[in-house]
Amino acid sequence: MSEIPSITLNNGYELPQIGLGVYKTSGDTQMKQAVTAAIAAGYRLFDTASAYKNEEYMGSALSSCGIPRNELFITTKVWNNAQRLGDVARAFERSLDRLKLDYVDLYLIHWPVPGCYPSTWKELERIHESGRARSIGVSNFEIPHLEQLFQISGVIPAVNQIECHPLWNREPLIQYCRSRGIAVQAYAPLARGAYADREMLAVIGAKYGKTPTQIGLRWLVQQGLSIIPKSVHPERIQSNIDILDFELTDTEMKTIATMDEQLRTAGIPEDLAGIDWSK
Repeated sequence: MSEIPSITLNNGYELPQIGLGVYKTSGDTQMKQAVTAAIAAGYRLFDTASAYKNEEYMGSALSSCGIPRNELFITTKVWNNAQRLGDVARAFERSLDRLKLDYVDLYLIHWPVPGCYPSTWKELERIHESGRARSIGVSNFEIPHLEQLFQISGVIPAVNQIECHPLWNREPLIQYCRSRGIAVQAYAPLARGAYADREMLAVIGAKYGKTPTQIGLRWLVQQGLSIIPKSVHPERIQSNIDILDFELTDTEMKTIATMDEQLRTAGIPEDLAGIDWSK
């Protein structure tokens, strides 16, 4: 079992650098298989969202995993329709009920819905003040969205969760977040398999006895990012965490950074398609 390093958030809580994403993990059996394998491998961070429609399965799996609640880090997110309806507080309560938890470790705005996310952030502040979300943050926020939050609030997001991997390294956004004390967490860090056969990563991997995907994940973690690769297969769950026993050289880190193609592999929600949500 691996000992996972952590990142200290701007409010003092510790965010594990490696966690399990459960996007598209469906059904009680599949969720329990994934969570059980992850717990055995050493994972303690589990990332879900109301939009994934699996919080209830996550709650059941966690309640029987045998790990004390204070050793787990659980993240969920508020979806776009709750923002538009002004239903954020009740949406959060529903998430807690489905997860069978008294609190979550991190609650995120899933997407910056135009015209809604500033008021949503104020709701998250109230949830945070109640103690039911130990940390609050955002997902898919670009620099203009963050600057808008700074204009209305003195509470800095603890985390910005964004798609990030060797084929879309997000360097300007990461540097911006770091300059303001916001931790960056990479979702889709495997780019849906898009760099699994890249020769550059295979050559580097051969040196360490690692796969191209393990090299890509190590590159992210070595930058000080948190990652939440998704899998339901025990062997892949184990493989994704077996990246802590080696270190890439500075030259290798810079070489991998040159692979950037600004390749987006995760989809934009249908309700944001056709509008410029990025500003």
